[in-house]
Amino acid sequence: MILIIFTGSRYADWRIADKGKVLHGFRTAGINSYIQDENFINQLLNKNTDLLYNAEKVRKIFFFGAGASSKDRQEKIVRVFSSFFKNARVKASHDLDASAIATFGDEKGIVGIIGSGSNAAYFTGKKIVENNYGLGYILADEGSTNWLSKQVLKDFLTQAMPNGFREKFLEKHNIDRKVILEKIYNSPNPNIFLTSFADFILENKNDPYMASLVKKGLDLYIKTYLIPLADNYPDSPICLTGSVAYNYKEWLMELGNEYHLGIQSIVKEPIQNLTKYYINKN
Repeated sequence: MILIIFTGSRYADWRIADKGKVLHGFRTAGINSYIQDENFINQLLNKNTDLLYNAEKVRKIFFFGAGASSKDRQEKIVRVFSSFFKNARVKASHDLDASAIATFGDEKGIVGIIGSGSNAAYFTGKKIVENNYGLGYILADEGSTNWLSKQVLKDFLTQAMPNGFREKFLEKHNIDRKVILEKIYNSPNPNIFLTSFADFILENKNDPYMASLVKKGLDLYIKTYLIPLADNYPDSPICLTGSVAYNYKEWLMELGNEYHLGIQSIVKEPIQNLTKYYINKN
């Protein structure tokens, strides 16, 4: 029996498979090993009946998560999961690895994520080539839900948001300056707060203010991540994953064409392709 997990900061998708078939599939709160401690992860595992029931049967675990880019964070995941799944061999990797496998399989190309956060890299068909991207929601995450939410909140607090849209925002999210600053600067998981605005942003994508903001973010993502990679790896196909990439794919494809980038495909949720890949390998 194998277990595949793909997680961002907001949600984690899980698939338990055996003998070529998916037995259980479900979604939980996200696991970000950079932000959350082992106790949080352990509690999440112990709350799920499917995991509790199958814990001793699982033999291989493939974990891909936001924040799991360094060895020490990967070791944290391995430690917690190995304690819960006593008979399993655990492999922990970054979410970019998952996106690469879900889009390219064993082929080469440029892979990017625009979801809760954002990132991109070149995939050799076997591994991600390390780069200086992936700086997180404070310094980077251009075009992502984190970035978009920060722009919306800043415009709200500085009175830069159009009045009509401001009223719509308050109707959906009854918050004020005090709450926003407390959530951003004093809560343990400010990125979770930022991702809570994803649905509102999508619902209002055709509002001129929001459309302009989303397009600005996508343009910045392309300039920051894709163009430098395309320059370093010319003629490479480009594949993207993530909710923002998928939900605004028409705008993203248009911008990509303007910059002469061949965006080959956009996958919303890598878990489906990941599961097929590992079922075939095991």
